[in-house]
Amino acid sequence: MINLMRQRLQLLSSKSKLFLLFSSDILMAMTAWVVFGPPLINYIGTEFSYPILKTIYDQFFQFLIPALCSIFFMWFFGFYRSLIRFFDSMDAILTALIGSLIFGFGWALIYLSQLNFSDSNIIFIAFLQGIILSFLFYALINIIRIIARILIYPNSNEENAIPVVIYGAGAAGKELMEAVQIDKSKNLIAFYDDSYDLKNRLINKVPIYGSQKKLAELKTKYPNLEVLLAIPSLDQNERKDVISKLEELKISVRTVPAFHELIFDEKKMSDIQNLTIDDLIPGRKTEELNITKPEDREFLVTGAGGSIGSEIVRQLLNQNPKKIILYDISEYSLFRIYEEVKIIKSKNGFSTHVIPILGNILDSIHLKRVFSEHAVDTIYHAAAFKHVPLVQDKNNISKSVENNFIGTYKLANEALNANIKSFVLVSTDKAVRPTNVMGASKRMAEIAIQVLNEMNQNSKLSMVRFGNVINSSGSVIPLFLEQISKGGPITITHKDVERYFMTIPEASNLVIQAGEMMSGGEVFILDMGKQMKVLDIAKRLIHLSGRSVSENSNSEGIEIIEVGLRDGEKMYEELLISGDEEKTVNKKIFMSKEKFVSNEMFLQLLNSTKEAISENDISKLTSLMEEYVDGFNYEK
Repeated sequence: MINLMRQRLQLLSSKSKLFLLFSSDILMAMTAWVVFGPPLINYIGTEFSYPILKTIYDQFFQFLIPALCSIFFMWFFGFYRSLIRFFDSMDAILTALIGSLIFGFGWALIYLSQLNFSDSNIIFIAFLQGIILSFLFYALINIIRIIARILIYPNSNEENAIPVVIYGAGAAGKELMEAVQIDKSKNLIAFYDDSYDLKNRLINKVPIYGSQKKLAELKTKYPNLEVLLAIPSLDQNERKDVISKLEELKISVRTVPAFHELIFDEKKMSDIQNLTIDDLIPGRKTEELNITKPEDREFLVTGAGGSIGSEIVRQLLNQNPKKIILYDISEYSLFRIYEEVKIIKSKNGFSTHVIPILGNILDSIHLKRVFSEHAVDTIYHAAAFKHVPLVQDKNNISKSVENNFIGTYKLANEALNANIKSFVLVSTDKAVRPTNVMGASKRMAEIAIQVLNEMNQNSKLSMVRFGNVINSSGSVIPLFLEQISKGGPITITHKDVERYFMTIPEASNLVIQAGEMMSGGEVFILDMGKQMKVLDIAKRLIHLSGRSVSENSNSEGIEIIEVGLRDGEKMYEELLISGDEEKTVNKKIFMSKEKFVSNEMFLQLLNSTKEAISENDISKLTSLMEEYVDGFNYEK
């Protein structure tokens, strides 16, 4: 019977459901009026001699007018646009409360206006009745919606619903609870919070636990237990401490956005996210970014839609400079960062003029036009072909070297012709004694910048060299997470491979700071901490997905398989070619002056490279790289 009623209610149109709500609210108002208004009072006061129906008939308009006014008020202010499915007693509470008071006090005023005397006791009693009517009506309209929600959308989870514990029973945890309870694929079984005031209490009948031992018991009871980390106020180091504790229990951990993401990235508390390696690496704080007179400066960022380029744009924008030119060859990437920038500008009231330009750094004519139309002060050059296996493929070598080396030269040369003040090349640790074409092509780009800086006295050109940035396009972390989601196995090249890791925001912050302190010709090296074993990262991600590492394909858990080093891949990375690093005013930025070829040798390299590219002569091209790039040896 109930299921049939539920099905019929669910099939009703929006207008029919709205009519039912109006009708039920009128009925609730009438119920309140009959019980605490004149009908029942007259009936009892006359010792049951004056029929209730007679009073209803005689005074019906005393009820109807305030009831309609109340309903109209709540409709006008959107109370009836609230969805039953997401309704609770806090939904539009102010509108419902004011509407209820309009009904109660409206009736009292109409009732008193029809009396021929104004005795203070009568006035007091009438308004007391009005208050009672108001709160009874408010309670009834809330109750009817809760009953409707339970009837139409019963709180029953799917048979294989994932058991969930929300870590944090504060405001964020309570908000997340509402989202989880709507999702039938999840079954909220508890909160976890080590706050003394919250231990062993309940939130809507959901228990709050406060001990690691209890979490371990829940993990034993529910092998697929998932923890949702709902404490957005935690800083990065505190988050890592919490995650490390959960890792020991091999519980799957997911998280909600941090406060800065909620404010600036338009994310919602209900946006549950997988952990990233940002949550796992040792905590590293970036210093506050200060740019000299940003209000007078115009910046150009190439590769503006990429991982590093887009973050440089965001951080420059927060300084509210005069102008930022977004330059990218990818229409989609450029559109995405431009739309994001418009939102950030609107939210913060920034006056920065942002210009998106589709273009190729190899197009000298287009670059010349851009520099003639805009008075660019500083360039951050982040556009590059950087995916090692793709660049290493013989089908892509010519175009990759052309883009990374010749493109950098053309961009820098046109910038110098336009008398820009500073040019910063975003480079890579793979340019140091490279074992792959990508690294060799980036080292050639560095040489171009060093030579051009030496030839020019009016502009400053330098480069910033660093290792892997986490979660950039092509990063190994998203690949690991995808492999885990499919049940494994995880593939690594070698169990002893080590890499530097740095977050995109930190790397971008330091790139900009290096650009502010350069005098020209330096190689800036970012302090990337210690190299981390990729195998250890893979294991941590497996544990935090709630799984275990399996020793072979026949045992439970996720297997980690070595597939061998790829062509041109190193076991570990380096940051310096020659010379000693020097400290700068920023303890996370070091500087080195490295040797480079003469102007004559560079021109020979440039012309020979162009010729080899035009002929697609891979042998000649790789021979040139072997000759001019220290440590490079192309293995066919």
